[in-house]
Amino acid sequence: MTTDTAPAVAIPSVRAIRWKRRQVATTRFVRAFSKHRSGLFGVGILLFFVLVAISAPWLFPDYLLDPNANLSNPVYAPPSADFYYWMGTDDLGRSVLAELAWGARPSLVVGILASIMAMIIGTLVGIASGHFRGFFGGSMERLTDWFLVLPFVPTVIVLQAVLGETTIWITVVVLGITSWPGTARLVRAQTLSVEARPYIERAKVLGNSDWAQMVRHILPNVMPLVIANTTLTVAIVILSMTTLAFLGLLDPNLISWGGMLDSADATGAALQGAWWFLIPPGLCVIAVVLAFTLIGRTLEVVLNPRLGSN
Repeated sequence: MTTDTAPAVAIPSVRAIRWKRRQVATTRFVRAFSKHRSGLFGVGILLFFVLVAISAPWLFPDYLLDPNANLSNPVYAPPSADFYYWMGTDDLGRSVLAELAWGARPSLVVGILASIMAMIIGTLVGIASGHFRGFFGGSMERLTDWFLVLPFVPTVIVLQAVLGETTIWITVVVLGITSWPGTARLVRAQTLSVEARPYIERAKVLGNSDWAQMVRHILPNVMPLVIANTTLTVAIVILSMTTLAFLGLLDPNLISWGGMLDSADATGAALQGAWWFLIPPGLCVIAVVLAFTLIGRTLEVVLNPRLGSN
């Protein structure tokens, strides 16, 4: 007598299940994000400037930015049909269009890297101050309050004086150090909310360490807020960098939109009617800040179901 055995059913591994969940979550996120025209508009603006920044070395050779190589060019020449001089020349005879393209690179690099640095610091301090009680948690909260009340420009001047340089990497560090308190405040408030949920109490009863509670339970719940806030922080950092360049607190040899505005103001471009050297860099700053703001607001709605239901 023979017995039929049922075929073995393949049981997916834990890694396969996690990967499938991530794929489903990513697809759901993309579909939700694509329903918001403002967010797509912001992504389109950002992609345009990213492409310009990447292709700047190929579209505009280095000699267009060298004052010695443009001595024969007229200063403040109006826009012309020549591709390199569609937006005229600056006070040194250089191509304004080339400066705009090259100026996108430090603005995006500093904005993104400094915001990532601020996100990491703010998330760590915010979770620590919300999770721990007693002296350590109170110290983290007081540290955040102390950084919040520090005036921005004097703090940056002191930090740059201490570090002794004004390179782009020093600028990233300075803006990252001064931009994290807002993120820490938001993360701390969210952490306190998560701490009041029942599964945190169960994790404590089961003997999970503080590190396991913060990494496995608190961090995943605060990450949507952190990601949305980071995109808004990028816009603030870019504006801060523009302000520092306009005040002459950055590397004078660095081509940036803020540096262009500083040169236009110092050389009297407005009095000479050279609007092509004054208006375009300001519009570029506004466009990039608007792009990150639209993306950040859309992420808030997509990642926060309460906002999406309103």
